[in-house]
Amino acid sequence: MSKPEVEFQDGPAPTELVIKDITVGTGAEAVPGGTVEVHYLGVEFDSGEEFDSSWNRGESIQFPLRGLIQGWQDGIPGMKVGGRRQLTIPPHLAYGPAGGGHRLSGKTLVFVIDLINAG
Repeated sequence: MSKPEVEFQDGPAPTELVIKDITVGTGAEAVPGGTVEVHYLGVEFDSGEEFDSSWNRGESIQFPLRGLIQGWQDGIPGMKVGGRRQLTIPPHLAYGPAGGGHRLSGKTLVFVIDLINAG
């Protein structure tokens, strides 16, 4: 797989988590609270500006889902290894409302996530 392109989405930002499978995997399934290994790309919904990418670092990342933002905890389970999924995550499932102290507070975020391993 290569680094994904994120298509600009028309219209207002969604108020709930939007899950869109780009590629459905055929391997092991990610489960709530499990550990996943992923490649990911994150952009701001409004500007399309990239704010984070494991692709740019040249290596995937492994971590337990319970330590992640709620949009990832809700949006990754059910994915299968080999899959690519786009998550559009409103602020209340990401870094909270504007003024919350994080540079992404108040922003709707779009992630494209490739599931490499699930345990």
